[in-house]
This record gives sequence, C-alpha cells and structure tokens, in this order.
Amino acid sequence: MRAPRNSAIRAAGATEMNAEVVCLASWNADLVSHLARAPARGETVLAHGFEVSPGGKGSNAAVACARQGARVALLARIGADDFGRMALALWAREGVDASMVEQVEGEPSGVAQIFVFDDGDNAIAVAPGANAGLGVRHVEAAAATLRAARVVMASCEVPLIAIRAAFAIARAAGVTTVLNPAPALPLPDALMRLTDVLTPNEAELHTLACDAVGASTVQSVDGAAQALLARGPHAVVVTLGASGCRLYRRAAAPHAVPGRRAGDVVDTIGAGDTFSGALAAALARGEPLETALSWANAAAALSVTGRGALGGMPDRAHVGRLLARA
Repeated sequence: MRAPRNSAIRAAGATEMNAEVVCLASWNADLVSHLARAPARGETVLAHGFEVSPGGKGSNAAVACARQGARVALLARIGADDFGRMALALWAREGVDASMVEQVEGEPSGVAQIFVFDDGDNAIAVAPGANAGLGVRHVEAAAATLRAARVVMASCEVPLIAIRAAFAIARAAGVTTVLNPAPALPLPDALMRLTDVLTPNEAELHTLACDAVGASTVQSVDGAAQALLARGPHAVVVTLGASGCRLYRRAAAPHAVPGRRAGDVVDTIGAGDTFSGALAAALARGEPLETALSWANAAAALSVTGRGALGGMPDRAHVGRLLARA
C-alpha cells in the first residue's frame, strides 16, 4: 500500500466500488490521556491512563456509516508512516473502501492529542499533517464516484476548497451533501449554498452564526439556526448532546428529536462523528430526514457508552434494538 513520494492518488471508478456514501475524510491517530481534570495553563497534571486509537472526524464518520450497513468510500490523504498504516488496517477491517486514499512520503499522518476528564468530557488539539493537502485534484479524480453516490459528507478537518469542489460535483448530480462544520471555521456562502444538511453542535452553531451576523444579533439556538439557513443550506440540524437534536428548515417549524439514554457515559469522544455517519447511512438508504435524525441520535447515544471514538460505536442492529425500546 506504500506509494512513492508525491504519487498521484489511486482512484477507482464508480463501477468498481459502487459507493453509496463518499466521505472526504480526515484521519488522525488519537493520543488519548485520561485525567481527573483539565490542567491550567502552564500546569502539569499526571494522567491515569493513555492509549493510541484511531481517530479523525472523517474516518470516524466513515466507520460509523459502514457499521450502519452503507457502502462507504474515502477521499483522503495519509502519511507513509506507522499511523498511516494503522489507518489502512482499520479501514480494511471495517469494510471501508480506501482505494482513493493517497499515502505520501515526507508528510506525517494527522494526530489528535486528547484529554479525557473523569466526568466524561474532553479537550482536543489536532495537528492535520497530510490531511491539509487534500485538494481539488483529488476531488476531480474521484468525480465519477462522487456523481454515483447517494450521499457525500465532510467535516472541516479537511480543506474547504476540496469540500466545495466535491459538493459542487455531487449537487450537480443530485447527490445529497452533509457537512459537519467541526472545527467551526468561517464558511463561504458558496459552500453553504452547496450544503443540503449542515450539522453543527450548539457551540459551533453560535460561532458560525456570530461570524455571519455579529454576536449581538444572535442570542438563541433558534435565532442562530435561522441565521445560518439564510445563507443557503437546505437544512440545519443542531446537535444538543444528551438533549438530542433539532431540525430547522425554511418555512417550517423546528422539529425536535429528544435525547436518549443508552447506558452510563464512558466518554464523549466521537459521538458527533457517529451521529454524522449514521445520518449519512440512513439518508443513503432513503430514509426521510426526520427518521434519519432519530436513527443518528440513537447511534450517538450508544457511542458514548464505550471508550474512545470506536469503542461504543454501534452497528445497525444495535441501533434498531434501542429504537424498538421506545
């Protein structure tokens, strides 16, 4: 799987992979430390546990989507290093098509340094590495696969120029586009107009809305969501953690999906990525958006009962059993 320096991406045509969901994916090796509390600036705190685990919002969402039964292909870049080989092994195990992934010499794979606190919350710092090089040339090489998909999804851990190019190809072909705006960055209106479903959490929602219209204008979740809708996405889905999520569409009343409890919270790493992947899988199999949100919400609730991004990430049968208990 090792590619020569500056090699062209390995691209497969749509007839070869027949992907239902294409994910513009970030890959990060998660370096996770478990702490009683957050350290103050300049302070050293002893950790009571450490592990290296698979991560990256795009990779996590792709794995979540595959576990929900969708055929998933990645568009991504990784380093020709141990962390990159870790990614390839993961995707092979999970049945995620990595034939469009570029592995490059001389660039490190992405890394996330994660502090998990005893109350289950976390703080994360990401060094993008090879993720930062995903660009228009990669998207153009994958155009046939993007057009043949049912859903194209992305997060802001890969360059916005690549997301915009991919969403333009997808939307022209009638493919649904899903953007998780994390980390929250200023998003150009052209990208917003190419987005069918925008899925910020509450903090990201307010950051994006304030960037657009000013902090003094936006006070409530409803107001912030309406401010983002005005910029072009067809729907805004605000994820609210244990409180569920809320759907906003123009000329329609908000639709609330209540939170679920699936067990004790171990940690919240990857819950949003699980939500994204399960949402994409449900949309790809033709579920209405409201139904897809219930499915994604249940998947995210299950994900926090296991350790790390993948430890609690459920399969389709597991989500179905939780929903059947309602």
